[in-house]
Amino acid sequence: MKKNILITGGAGFIGSHVVRLFVTKYLSYNIINLDALTYAGNLENLKDIDHCSNYFFEKVNILDAAQLKEVFVKHNITDVIHLAAESHVDRSILSPLDFVYTNVIGTVNLLNTAKEFWKDDFSSHLFYHVSTDEVYGALGNEGFFTETTPYHPNSPYSASKASSDHFVRAYAETYHIQTVISNCSNNYGPFHFPEKLIPLFINNIINKKPLPVYGDGLYTRDWLFVKDHATAIDTVFHNGKINDTYNIGGFNEWKNIDLVKLLCTLMDKKLNRQSGESEQLITYVKDRPGHDRRYAIDATKINQELGWKPSVTFEEGLAQTIDWYLENTEWLNNVTSGTYEKYYDNMYADRG
Repeated sequence: MKKNILITGGAGFIGSHVVRLFVTKYLSYNIINLDALTYAGNLENLKDIDHCSNYFFEKVNILDAAQLKEVFVKHNITDVIHLAAESHVDRSILSPLDFVYTNVIGTVNLLNTAKEFWKDDFSSHLFYHVSTDEVYGALGNEGFFTETTPYHPNSPYSASKASSDHFVRAYAETYHIQTVISNCSNNYGPFHFPEKLIPLFINNIINKKPLPVYGDGLYTRDWLFVKDHATAIDTVFHNGKINDTYNIGGFNEWKNIDLVKLLCTLMDKKLNRQSGESEQLITYVKDRPGHDRRYAIDATKINQELGWKPSVTFEEGLAQTIDWYLENTEWLNNVTSGTYEKYYDNMYADRG
């Protein structure tokens, strides 16, 4: 059966890389990109493939169940890769209900639509839900998140994603929809909206603006190059065990302050600035509420069962990321609009 794959959130950061990979790699598939084009969704991310005959775009919000049904009928959707989500912890603290609506209700809308459309033969279809390591909560100084780590979300964002994970599993158990879930660590790379740490600091270093580091800067994250995440999603979609879960990580832990200093060093070289110049921009700000101390993914399962592993080191991936932003200043300027500046001021102005 010819695959008509619906990729939700396909104009966003991770989604655009997944869409591009599937469109260019699987010419016999039709790829339908469904995105509401909110602040982080940008069709400029996909202008290099928008001419492809197997690529289609639908501007639809996953909260609109009627429009979702129309898309399923129009494109005869055979599979779903669900990435559409509100994903920024800071925004979830400011407006938690937005995260409940999109991440929970939106996911259930998709599940209901798929259940109804595929009810004659669930065995020919897959609902792939892309989630986050933040559902597991925080780690101490040692240990890693595995696929069996109990859920312990600590922010409105992670709580909403945990809830969506539970609904996907419940629909698999109750209605026998074929599902798979993956939980990934922090992504970085090209097309990342500059509210997250790495693109935010690249943009601020370019413009010689302060680099706001939360608390003592010792918060630790596992970093995953977004193109490696896309290949992992490809691998899980095609070879993952039905109704199972896979953790996707970079085997790559960094304390925030060490990452920021590495970024400053690389940026100074790229911008021909004096060594240490950008480090002078580091500014410690008041910590955010519910800030998890450490995340670290154990990606052994996907490595051993499916043969996936990261293709680049963090230093290689970070250098590629910096180069992309320096070569795409027009894209960066376009997304850092007045609305974004207002959000940025609200988030950081009172934390000094």
